[in-house]
Amino acid sequence: MSIPTDKRAMRSAARFYAVQALFQMEVSGQTVEQVRVEFETHRIGAEAEGETWVEADLKHFRKTVDRAVDDQARIDQMTDRALVAKWPIARIDPTLRALFRAAGAELVDAGTPPRVVITEFVQIAQAFFPDGREPKFVNAVLDHMAREARPEAFSG
Repeated sequence: MSIPTDKRAMRSAARFYAVQALFQMEVSGQTVEQVRVEFETHRIGAEAEGETWVEADLKHFRKTVDRAVDDQARIDQMTDRALVAKWPIARIDPTLRALFRAAGAELVDAGTPPRVVITEFVQIAQAFFPDGREPKFVNAVLDHMAREARPEAFSG
């Protein structure tokens, strides 16, 4: 893997790692601090078995993971409203839950334009589900969430 050096690529990597970290927290029961330390020490930019994990914007990684955890109830409620009534977030694949939580963390923070957030996380969905319909599903759910969280970005 090549190591990204530009800010955009490092932010993209931070988003990818944030999804992985949130997934790991859910399936392992580890705390946010345990997972953050593991990623920052042993994954992000680390070398293992002859491979180098790509560098990432650590500040963005931390902010995304922390906000996803701190605002999880709000983000999960937004996700539930974007899903059909018979498919609450608890019934969604854990990878998708992690992705929705990471994306939701950015959507509730006004720092990144919603369309950028949607595009970035659809690309992450394509990485996790290269042959499935999940990326289109992610696009639809995130569009709904973005319009709820930041309606001003879609008016006019």
